[in-house]
Amino acid sequence: MTSLLLFAGGLVALVAGATLLVRGASLLALRLGLPPLVVGLTVVAFGTSAPELAVSTGAVLSGQGGLAIGNAVGSNTFNVLFILGVSALITPLAVHRQVIRQEAPIMIGAAVLLIVLGLDGSLGLFDGLLLLGLLTVYTVFLVRQSRAEPAAGGRDEFADELQPASAGRWDATLPAQIALVVAGLVLLVLGSEGLVSAAVSFARALGLSEVIIGLTIVAAGTSLPEVAASVMASLKGERDIAVGNVVGSCIFNLFGVVGLSSLVASFGAGGALPVPADVARFDLWVMLAALVACLPVFISGREIARWEGALFLAYYIAYTAYLVLAAQRHAGAQAFGDAMLGFVVPLTIVTLGVTMLRRARR
Repeated sequence: MTSLLLFAGGLVALVAGATLLVRGASLLALRLGLPPLVVGLTVVAFGTSAPELAVSTGAVLSGQGGLAIGNAVGSNTFNVLFILGVSALITPLAVHRQVIRQEAPIMIGAAVLLIVLGLDGSLGLFDGLLLLGLLTVYTVFLVRQSRAEPAAGGRDEFADELQPASAGRWDATLPAQIALVVAGLVLLVLGSEGLVSAAVSFARALGLSEVIIGLTIVAAGTSLPEVAASVMASLKGERDIAVGNVVGSCIFNLFGVVGLSSLVASFGAGGALPVPADVARFDLWVMLAALVACLPVFISGREIARWEGALFLAYYIAYTAYLVLAAQRHAGAQAFGDAMLGFVVPLTIVTLGVTMLRRARR
């Protein structure tokens, strides 16, 4: 009962902290003159991933490296398959041209790099510095690109949603915006401590590994800000934001969350962030397959149709079913996993690719 209350309290603190952080940081970025698209792809997307960052670094400091990597990888899989799937079922999602030609390839490249870096079974100091360095380069590039390019014509949903605070509002002043950021960070730290402690207790009580808990319960819990942001954007008809938030969050998870966790782990007793064999063999590849599947979906008509959203959601259910079978050491888990990676996922990617080519020819 205590662990359940700790988990719920930590989750509430994480969501509230992310909300305050996103609001304060967005207003500060707009005050500095950053375009709404850049704010959406960086400040908002990174802010909604703050719970993943807090939980993963907290897990490393607590000696739970498996929970840290499981949370980052599981959150990306959840973001793409579950959040985009549910959002597309609400309304077909539009995809911003910049996301297609720039952010999606960067997201896929980051996943490939993580798999390569994890081939030796761990992520050390160099790996962490490389990932964080790439995140810095990406962010600086986005800001410079936005300042160099003229404003694009047409409706910008990020501009509609992300507006500077009017003079009469309480959060229009600089001190109020800084206070929002600080309060958000404090809640994130407190929430992450409670969530990590509860997750470890759950894992021990249920006989599950920390990795499985990180890939499922913790990954879904820390992704609640992304769920709220994307689903609300879909309901409000702001379809660009739903996709941009997810893609930006995935990039931050790969570069920022894993990078900082690796850096923190490198100064600990273990000297590196371990990449469990099961994660390297299966979960990283499932995440990569989900991210790769996004590209033909994004390109084909520049939207995610309802049937594609349903397909994503079905894959997430199948992936979760595999994790449950594997945790119970079910005899069919291995065959189920091999079928997903060796047949179902490649067939889906080929089908989506053919669909993309047919639409392009039309």
